[in-house]
Amino acid sequence: MAELADVRFLTVAEVAEIMRVSKMTVYRLVHSGELPAVRFGRSYRVPETAVTDALQRPVADVG
Repeated sequence: MAELADVRFLTVAEVAEIMRVSKMTVYRLVHSGELPAVRFGRSYRVPETAVTDALQRPVADVG
């Protein structure tokens, strides 16, 4: 397991930019549990590895 010092955390804005979605979408993913995050004060930080994992997951075909 990676050392905590080796984990890079991203802000919601950075995650939104990387995933090319709105910040509100990132908040929805965090609150639904689809994207793990850590709360620092009033803001959230998302581990970079969680973002790369989420981007590699297949998208469900809705409709």
